[in-house]
Amino acid sequence: MTQFIPLILIVLVFYFLIVRPQQKRQRDLQALISNLKTGDRIITTGGIIGTVTQMRETSLLIRSADKSIIEIARSAVAGIQGEEEEKK
Repeated sequence: MTQFIPLILIVLVFYFLIVRPQQKRQRDLQALISNLKTGDRIITTGGIIGTVTQMRETSLLIRSADKSIIEIARSAVAGIQGEEEEKK
């Protein structure tokens, strides 16, 4: 039984230092994506910055330049550009 105590401690430390913070970030990102609205300025996981022009069930249309409209998956949203600047 005493052989398993260090293993159990390692698993607990791993859970609290790695898994829980990742789950919180994932929940926060899902909340951010579900609260997006037309006009929000976003940044994608690929680094594209644009303004949401239309929202669909599983995708968004963003305007990244004057006349450039791009359709992206909702899962490609990394964050809202204004919020990232506020955190710095």
